[in-house]
Amino acid sequence: MNKDIEKILADLRLSGERYAKPTRYYDGDHDLAFATQKFENAFGTLFREFALNLCPVICDAVRDKLRVTGFGVDSIAGEARDVSAGSRHSDTRRIWHTNRMDTRAGEVHKDALKNGDAYIIVWPNARGEAVFYPNRAATITVTYDEDSPGLISRAAKYWLDADKHVRLNLFYPDRIEKYISRGKSEGAFPEVSDLIPGSSLRPSGSVSAGSRHSDAVVPNPFGVVPVFHFANNADIGQLGRSELEAAIPVQDGLNKSVLDMLVAMEFAAYRQRWAAGIEVEYDKDGKTVAPFKAGVEHLWIANDPSARFGDFEAAQLEQFLKVKDGFRVDIASVTGTPLHYLLQNTGGFPSGESLKKAETRFLAKVRDRQTSFGQVWADVMEFALRIEGRKTARLITEWEDPAPMSEREVLENILLKKQIGLPVEQALLEAGYGEADVKSMKER
Repeated sequence: MNKDIEKILADLRLSGERYAKPTRYYDGDHDLAFATQKFENAFGTLFREFALNLCPVICDAVRDKLRVTGFGVDSIAGEARDVSAGSRHSDTRRIWHTNRMDTRAGEVHKDALKNGDAYIIVWPNARGEAVFYPNRAATITVTYDEDSPGLISRAAKYWLDADKHVRLNLFYPDRIEKYISRGKSEGAFPEVSDLIPGSSLRPSGSVSAGSRHSDAVVPNPFGVVPVFHFANNADIGQLGRSELEAAIPVQDGLNKSVLDMLVAMEFAAYRQRWAAGIEVEYDKDGKTVAPFKAGVEHLWIANDPSARFGDFEAAQLEQFLKVKDGFRVDIASVTGTPLHYLLQNTGGFPSGESLKKAETRFLAKVRDRQTSFGQVWADVMEFALRIEGRKTARLITEWEDPAPMSEREVLENILLKKQIGLPVEQALLEAGYGEADVKSMKER
């Protein structure tokens, strides 16, 4: 039995616990805090239905800006004039679209931003084509080489198959080891002794000591672990950190502020009235009997001329709204999310220049994620080309501009360049006109 399995199972258990909380908060399943059990019984259901879940905004705001547009060749590596560059571009585009990565890449980014980590396994199918297998963070664990920081030396994938048998695949640079549990499981992690080598059970459901299935080990001819790790905001060789890590405590505070406001609304919906100077009656058990019944159809009358009536002031909800909006500001501050993504703007839309300044920190974070995720995507595509026997080169991931200029801004920049000497022909080319159109305009 592989000596690494015990450590791998322990890591997978920790991973499940690590990713459970940010997943719950993203889905709106929050840890609600109530003063007493009676308080929870009275208002818990009402509050859960009215909880303000801002966690998806924090992750989705970044994900929406992460759109891969293609792959280019790193010119620094001396590949810019490679005659096969056009063919390589066609190959990368075909592999990307065959694996439907226009959609699935967004799912990978979402998982990485939400949980801190996301993984893709790349392996050839029966036809020798590279296939991308995005995996949930909780089902994968990786180990980095201490001698080569950033290099994955071992990876493992755990899952429950359709027959409810636990499966565990271990990925090494030279092989893939497969294990399966003897008995069925409801998802709990098995003990090391419950796992046997192979991807299927023998008819008897058991295996003799020391024996191995013929399908227990699959050679890996590529020399690298075929598992790629998208670590969000991580240090070298470490697991990533969820975008929600700093937001969750503030989200709890926001939930509490909503609870307080709902409770205030519940008690302030009907104005509390009082009466003084009247005789109080008692029932047979010695408890006071309410002298009046409140309601629109009821009239309060007292025989004593000294009786007085009045009501209490309604609760001022504006203070609760200010506290609630204050937590929104805090979430924007600790996560770098623009405030106008989280707080409704009642004063009109700000100007384009104001929005740019407000999003400066946010766009810096997006570009940082493009850099870190882009390196992994380039490694994924290079490995895919290698699987299919194509000529490889050092690739760079191309992204959609997270802050594109409007057409007006582009034209204004071109006019400014023209004022400092940019030739008319070059200005027209930068404006998007083709060479034939520019030539035709020049001849007029």
